[in-house]
Amino acid sequence: MRIIISEFISLDGVVQAPGGPGEDGDGGFAHGGWSHPFFDAEVVGGAFDDALGKADGLLLGRRTWQTMAGAWPGRAGDPFADRMNALPKYVVSSTLTDADLTWHNTRRLVGSEAAARIRELRATEGGDLLVMGSPTLVRTLLSEGLVDELRLMIMPVLLGGGKSVFPDDGGLRRLELVSSAVSGAGVHVCTYRPVPPGE
Repeated sequence: MRIIISEFISLDGVVQAPGGPGEDGDGGFAHGGWSHPFFDAEVVGGAFDDALGKADGLLLGRRTWQTMAGAWPGRAGDPFADRMNALPKYVVSSTLTDADLTWHNTRRLVGSEAAARIRELRATEGGDLLVMGSPTLVRTLLSEGLVDELRLMIMPVLLGGGKSVFPDDGGLRRLELVSSAVSGAGVHVCTYRPVPPGE
C-alpha cells in the first residue's frame, strides 16, 4: 500500500483546526475553521474526493480519529460519509482502548509499536492508506521515510502559528512536484513525491 498524506495547509505551514472553531484550540489557536472561505467543490473538493476514492484505508492519529469518529457516523446516507464510514481505519494511540473504538471497522495501532506496524501495512498489496490531519503522526511518517505522496491544499492565508506536519529535525528531504491545480480562490493543490536519497 502507498501512504498518502492529504492536508489543508496555510501559506505559513499550519494545518491545525481547518474544519471548525471547536476542533483544536491547543496552544491558544484561535482560527478554527480557517479553510472554509477557500473551499470549492471542483478543485479542492475534487482533490479530496480523488484521494478518498483511491484509498483502501485511513491511517489517523488519535485526536483526528476522535474528531472524525464523532462526526462521520451521523452523516450516513451521504456518499462521501458512507465511504469514510466503510473504509478500514487504523488509529495510532497509546491511550485509546479497544472499547473506545466505536467507529466501524477501526483497529488500534499501539503508539510504541506503530512505526513497525505501519511498515508492515505499507508492505502489503492494496490501494492507498490515506492520512488526513494527524500532524504528530505525519511528522513521524516523514521522519521515518514512510510517506509515498504528499498532497497539500495550500490556502492563501497566514495563521501566525499553529501545528505543522513538517519535521523540525534539521533533515533535508527533497520532493518532486508531480501535479498541481489552482482554484478560483487561489488554493494551490500540489502533489509531491519524495525523491530517494542520492537521486
